[in-house]
Amino acid sequence: MSIPKLMKAIVINAYGSPDAIEIKEVAAPTIKDNEVLVRVHAASLNAGDVFALRGSPWLIRLSVGLRRPKDYILGWDMAGRVEAVGSQVTRFKPGDEVFGSCSGSLAEYVHTAEDKLAPKPANLTFEQAAAVPTAAVSALMGLRDAGKLQPGQKVLINGASGGVGTFAVQIAAAFGAEVTGVCSTSNLEMVRSLGAEKVIDYTREDFTRSGETYDVIFDAVDKLSSSRGKKVLKRSGTYLNVGRDSGSGNDLGVEDLTFLKELIEAGMLRAVIDRRYPMEQIVEAHRYVEQGHKKGNVVITMDKLL
Repeated sequence: MSIPKLMKAIVINAYGSPDAIEIKEVAAPTIKDNEVLVRVHAASLNAGDVFALRGSPWLIRLSVGLRRPKDYILGWDMAGRVEAVGSQVTRFKPGDEVFGSCSGSLAEYVHTAEDKLAPKPANLTFEQAAAVPTAAVSALMGLRDAGKLQPGQKVLINGASGGVGTFAVQIAAAFGAEVTGVCSTSNLEMVRSLGAEKVIDYTREDFTRSGETYDVIFDAVDKLSSSRGKKVLKRSGTYLNVGRDSGSGNDLGVEDLTFLKELIEAGMLRAVIDRRYPMEQIVEAHRYVEQGHKKGNVVITMDKLL
């Protein structure tokens, strides 16, 4: 099909509250020889989208805009169908269902290099697949790459019910670790269902005073100081922080996406979706994410605009 010259996208032209978000018609992307054009069916909201909207931490402005953003399209994770491919693309063809990451995913169309995409897991919907890339890769890079997690090790996931935490629990269990998840009262059963052998309600118990020690502690919400975390580390243990040890969306590559796809299709990994919003309710969705209490992921569905 022919690609329209204009498309609808979720943009910001000022830093601040979710009230700064607009749905606007902007130029549809064109692709380079090594790029893929994808028609987006669903996208997810992550902490990076909150940072981009607020313009904080300040370094985010290097990619969004120093003084103010100009029709900056929010979003990073997405799932959809390939509409067109550049002359050098070998892995995809029009009609393929894909998931992955690219700047500006909260739009009708996105363009990205083919090594940022993988075939969508056959057993996931577009909405479920859109919730995977950044959060799951962050958990994978933290536990596998930075933490060198091994079978039989004891790992504690702080913030086990959040976007990264829900994937971290499942990935650690898939690696054969003994998993303890820390979350609030209402999320205990959900975290247990993801593979945690033990769950700790942080509103009732301080795990740093339990006397239990761990080979790996992964703070998936960046709220645990290293000094507190290291109190319950074994002598040779590893303390991991999602902000420091999990890379960023820019580090996401096809090898990691393919690895996650295999875990998903084997039934060892699933996306937890807290809420789904249509594109027209993006302001409400952002307000909810900014509260910092989402369970798993928040997904924006784009199909009504397609």
